[in-house]
Amino acid sequence: MNNWKDITAWRKARRAELIARRAALSREQRAPWNERITDLLWRGFPITAGMVIGFCWPFKGEFDARFVIRRWREQGATAALPGVVAKGQPLQFRNWWPGVTMAPGVYDIPVPSGSDVVVPDVALVPLNGFDERGYRLGYGGGYFDRTLAAYDQRMLAIGIGYELARLPTIYPQAHDIPMDFVVTEAAIYACEEGKLAVLDEGQFRLRAANILQARGLPRCGGARASGPGYSSPPCYAGEFPGYWGEDSKPDGSSSAPPRK
Repeated sequence: MNNWKDITAWRKARRAELIARRAALSREQRAPWNERITDLLWRGFPITAGMVIGFCWPFKGEFDARFVIRRWREQGATAALPGVVAKGQPLQFRNWWPGVTMAPGVYDIPVPSGSDVVVPDVALVPLNGFDERGYRLGYGGGYFDRTLAAYDQRMLAIGIGYELARLPTIYPQAHDIPMDFVVTEAAIYACEEGKLAVLDEGQFRLRAANILQARGLPRCGGARASGPGYSSPPCYAGEFPGYWGEDSKPDGSSSAPPRK
């Protein structure tokens, strides 16, 4: 398939199909997959104090990153949520912590309001679909591709999705950027020599560490996360709806519309 219009139409159809398939899963079906992905991320990546981790508020059955984000914050990482600044521009990330003031952004996506703008060292990127070479099928706006391409020190990109979203190819175009890793309920895959490869825990930790070192990440080693210093999750999580992974906005209402 070489015609741009045909590829665009094919992607649109596959995107709708895969989102519907994922959204049709029950919470009970997704729960063990989310737990497995959380465990793989926690064990598999050398996240250290001072790193800035970008993640996305979950929507329509996407993997809920808030559980692993909580654990990384406990060891000194900074969490950040993205917002759309303008059409055709990279995403802007702002520091997030439980209790930070949130406001509806573009498409009513909740984003931190007034917290510091930060640049992630690592980005957890939701996948509607992914292919055998590590390319991602997003929502069609190209925001994450522009964001990944915007910095000389390119952030470590970890695509996260379910095995049901796997495709032979997404017909990548010149602007598409492959993930460094893809994590599903089945495994962590590294993108090696133009294809996905399953590595054992020691191998992918070493590979991730080597990529971070080669890119000069983290950008601000040792920088402390801003926000209040809470003592332990059980002491404060109940005060902030959604922190434990419920499908809700910070105000307790329904999840936000899809991001681009």
